[in-house]
Formats: sequence, C-alpha cells, structure tokens
Amino acid sequence: MVDRHSSAQARTASAPAIEINSVLRNTYMLLGMTLAFSALMAFVAMAVGAPYMGLYSLIGWIALLYAVHKTANSTWGIFWVFAFTGFLGFTIGPVIGYYLALPNGSGVVTMALGSTAAAFIGLSAFALVTRKDFSFMTNFITVGMIALFAVVMLTWFFDFSAYMGAIGAAVVLLMSALILWQTSAIIHGGERNYILATTTLYMSIYNMFSWLLLLFGMGDD
Repeated sequence: MVDRHSSAQARTASAPAIEINSVLRNTYMLLGMTLAFSALMAFVAMAVGAPYMGLYSLIGWIALLYAVHKTANSTWGIFWVFAFTGFLGFTIGPVIGYYLALPNGSGVVTMALGSTAAAFIGLSAFALVTRKDFSFMTNFITVGMIALFAVVMLTWFFDFSAYMGAIGAAVVLLMSALILWQTSAIIHGGERNYILATTTLYMSIYNMFSWLLLLFGMGDD
C-alpha cells in the first residue's frame, strides 16, 4: 500500500517536470525556426534594397507583438510569432546592409553575431545547469524595459548620439538579464506558454544583436 502510494506521488510529481521539459523543448525549437526565418527575411530585405523603415518599424513591432500576445493560447499564435519575427528580420536587413558597406563592416557584423550567440548560449546554459531562480529580477527587468522604451522614443525627437555607447551597454546588460529571467521562468514552471517564451527570448537576442552592431560599428562610422 505504501509503495503504491509512493508510486502515485512520484507520477504526480513527474507531471509538472514533463510539462516543463515540453515547454523548454518547444521554446527552443520554435526559437530556432523563427531566428532562421528572421535571417531569411533580413537577406531578402538586403537583396531587394529595402530602405530603413525608421519609426514605422516601431509601430509594426508594437502591433505585431500585441497580436502575438492576443493569440498566444491558440494556433494563430504560431502564425503571428512568425509574422512578428519575420517583420523584425526584414527591418534589420537595411541596418545590416549599412554596416556591411563600411570598410570593416563584415567584421562588425560577425563580431555582433558571434557575441550575441555566445552570450545567449552561455546565459541559457548557466540558467539550465545551475537551475537558479531569477524571478527576483522581475521588477528590475520591468522597470528597465519601460526605461528602454522611453529612451527609444526620445531618440526620435532628441539627439542622444553622445550617449549611445552607454545606452547600448545598458541594453546588452538588460537583455542578458532577460534571457536569464525567461529561461529560469520556464524551468521553474513560471512560464507554460512556449509562444510567449519564444517571443521574449527572440526579442532579447534581436535587441542584443542590434545594439552590439551599433557598439562594434561606432569606430567605423
């Protein structure tokens, strides 16, 4: 009787672990596909000579992100997450093209891409191996994201060129914290929706890469 009861408890305890592993697996699978699709759209943008979209990219970002969150619990969520990441890939294409046209542009892009990949893999591995709970960073990340959005909006109206290096460094640190926080939320059961988890991790990678491009490319402008 005791053994049967213990077995039932073990099955009950393993159920959340199975769900967490499923969310983690689906998140990384979808993240890989969206990153590949985003890269394809960036290549398309460069191939057709698409112009920099400026403020329109921010408007599209907000609208598509809203669509992702509204449909995250339905099959339409998959469609909108690809629309969101594809759009962002297309908008960053002209930016990558700009840096590639610089004297050391290929080196800048390679360093930004390599640094982003290394940071994501390292931070994700740290969270997965240590299984540390980073939920204590929730308020810090929330305030940081609000501040980041405010700064981005202000750059459209004021000259922040003298502070772009400091802003870029702050964004990279914030995105690093976001990767740790989101990975921790998945492995501790705080995030059960792999579409939302994928979107958060994608935005972390996208923002980190974008600002590393700026930081590495400062000396070549």
